[in-house]
Amino acid sequence: MTSMTAEITPQPLIVWRMLQRAQVQITRSLEVELLSAHDLAPAAYDVLLQLSEATGRRLRMNDLAERVLLSRSGLTRLIDRLQRDGLVEREACTSDARGLFAVLTEAGERRLGEATPTYLRAVRGQFLDHLEEEELRQCAAVLTKLFARCSLEAPSDSPGAAGVPAGA
Repeated sequence: MTSMTAEITPQPLIVWRMLQRAQVQITRSLEVELLSAHDLAPAAYDVLLQLSEATGRRLRMNDLAERVLLSRSGLTRLIDRLQRDGLVEREACTSDARGLFAVLTEAGERRLGEATPTYLRAVRGQFLDHLEEEELRQCAAVLTKLFARCSLEAPSDSPGAAGVPAGA
């Protein structure tokens, strides 16, 4: 055992690795389903979801990057693709010449609505259906603790926090 891992017993490291693998497997499965059924990657779904929940269906690019956990350059490339597909538009910010908004289009809203049942089915099938109510409560408690610890905003109880457009 190296000096870096000497302070951590094997069991917590096993749990950490299992968490990483579960997240990757669930995300890959979700990606396959969204791409095959709707030609939409999970990150693109998340962008459309965040815009659908925002006031005026628009967010400044900086704010959107923080919400979807992408770098500015990664978000710029994704928005370029979504704009080419007619799902979002860019608008200049009148109060800040350097600022840009990403704006959800009607086509983007339709694609999000079409993809949401697939998204929910995949989340249920890959994650939710495998956990009892008490296990879900425990997961929520642990993740809330981790979010707070990382100084990230904990997810709210709003439907959109679960990846579901409001009203879906």
